[in-house]
Amino acid sequence: MSEFSDLNFDKFKNNSNKQGLPNMPKLPNFSGKKAVLGLIAIFVLVFVYSGFYTIEPDEAGVVLRFGEYQATTEPGLHFKLPLGIDNVTKVKITRVHKVEFGFRTVSAGVVSKFANSGYSDESLMLTGDLNIADVQWIVQYQIKEPYKFLFNIRDVERTIRNLSEAVMRELVGDRSVDEVIVMDRQQIAEKAKEKLQKNLDEYEAGVKVNIVKLQNVNPPKTVQDAFNEVNSAKQEQEKIVNQAWQNYNKVIPEAKGKAKQILEQAEGYAINKINRAKGDADRFNQIYERYKFVKKVTRTRMYIEALQVALPQVNKIYIVDKDQKSILPLLDLTKGGVK
Repeated sequence: MSEFSDLNFDKFKNNSNKQGLPNMPKLPNFSGKKAVLGLIAIFVLVFVYSGFYTIEPDEAGVVLRFGEYQATTEPGLHFKLPLGIDNVTKVKITRVHKVEFGFRTVSAGVVSKFANSGYSDESLMLTGDLNIADVQWIVQYQIKEPYKFLFNIRDVERTIRNLSEAVMRELVGDRSVDEVIVMDRQQIAEKAKEKLQKNLDEYEAGVKVNIVKLQNVNPPKTVQDAFNEVNSAKQEQEKIVNQAWQNYNKVIPEAKGKAKQILEQAEGYAINKINRAKGDADRFNQIYERYKFVKKVTRTRMYIEALQVALPQVNKIYIVDKDQKSILPLLDLTKGGVK
């Protein structure tokens, strides 16, 4: 059987040469040692090439060996055991993730578009005064511990959603609708961030909460018009009260200032009068003391001083003899009367 096969092959070879067909290529003759070395070289190349990996600047690498955590690698070129011994999961640690509540962003850009319908189960909340508020907010977070993020919680975003809703409903339920919508929005956001971070740390989620921000806080659409009217009335009331306080602050201090001025003037007038009276009394007492010793001289001096004050104010002076019975003959009553 072997001779027949060799005979047929030689015959086929001779016929092919006669017909001008190409000769069959000759297979290289490898020795067993060279083949083994070649296979080893190929294995080493594959081993080394598949062992190197690169971590980008915004990433961290989590290395698992047969499924067991080994290390977290920083950005750069690293080596791992190939052929499935070590596996590396790359995690974006600088990327900021956003979770939206009560709405969804349809398209982001200069003018972003949002969808609000269909998410009322997230945003409608009962306030402390038994009113309903439509609260829309966002949570932004980053991955701070990649290993915990990958393996401690199955669905991190769903966990953040559930925790954030629980925290927000608790904070809204402790406040009135006016406090939620108008007065305490910043305080609610800060408190929600603090509580959410505390809960995630207890779960060892490996997540850092950057910000919790209230977007829109309104009453439900069915009562929004009535609520706006109430707010307008309250704002008008506050406006009138503020105007009244403004007038009060303008008029009352002015009246108080005038009253104080009048009191000070009266006190000054009283002090002036008292001091003058005391001065006149002292002066009179001094004159009286001198008068007691030289009564005639003092009386004459006082008489002369009185004349010095009175005479300059007199237009005409009449000197009458003491023996004169009447002064009428001396007055010319025919020329315009007496001055």
